[in-house]
Amino acid sequence: MDANIIPVTGDTAFSFDCSPAVPCFNACCRDLNQALSPYDILRLKNRLGLSSGQFLKTHTIRHIGPETGLPVVSLRFDNRTNRQCPFVTPDGCRVYTDRPASCRLYPLARGTSLNRKSGRISEHFALIQEPHCRGFCRKTARTARGWMRDQGLEPYNCFNDLLLEMISLKNRLIPGPLDPEPESLFYTALYDIDLFRDLISQKSFAERWGIDAVDLSTLKVDEIQLLRFAHACVKKSVFGGTGNRAG
Repeated sequence: MDANIIPVTGDTAFSFDCSPAVPCFNACCRDLNQALSPYDILRLKNRLGLSSGQFLKTHTIRHIGPETGLPVVSLRFDNRTNRQCPFVTPDGCRVYTDRPASCRLYPLARGTSLNRKSGRISEHFALIQEPHCRGFCRKTARTARGWMRDQGLEPYNCFNDLLLEMISLKNRLIPGPLDPEPESLFYTALYDIDLFRDLISQKSFAERWGIDAVDLSTLKVDEIQLLRFAHACVKKSVFGGTGNRAG
């Protein structure tokens, strides 16, 4: 049976809870097809004590999105275990505090639309009621906005919206696949953040982007600022947009 998708507003009340006490606990952690955002990867690689390159090689697969023409990074699953998440255990998620945005958001879906004139992003929500899920039988009252707040989604949504802006630029300015060089920059800057840190440390890159010693020192130690700079770099280099430097 397919999931029942129910549009809701940010303040629509619904009942839901997920814990080991729910009979379907962990059922939503298999038979997955899960794309990872740059911020997802930043959190996960740090949680696992890996470099971004190690994490990408071990836990992800890469392909070009058929609709966007941009690199997409998805979590790697073992088909022998019914495409079960590699981080799930009988007791729950072993990376729970740094789990991806899609895991935090479930059973909600969050869609966004970008007003090209104002640059304003509008949110749209829906409940995903899957046949196996018994979380809706619980009596805990929720709203979409309350659920997002409780699940710590603010930084995830912030970076996802930056990515949405670039997808919008790509669709408008560069139909079809990117050329190899901008595609490589897009992937490296946004997903392989540790390699990107090494690249911006090169004198030629720093001079091209006007990165002074103070900015470079910040970008080397502050990964949030580094990821923001990476988005600005890709936006300007690939799509001709204007991005702010770190700060």
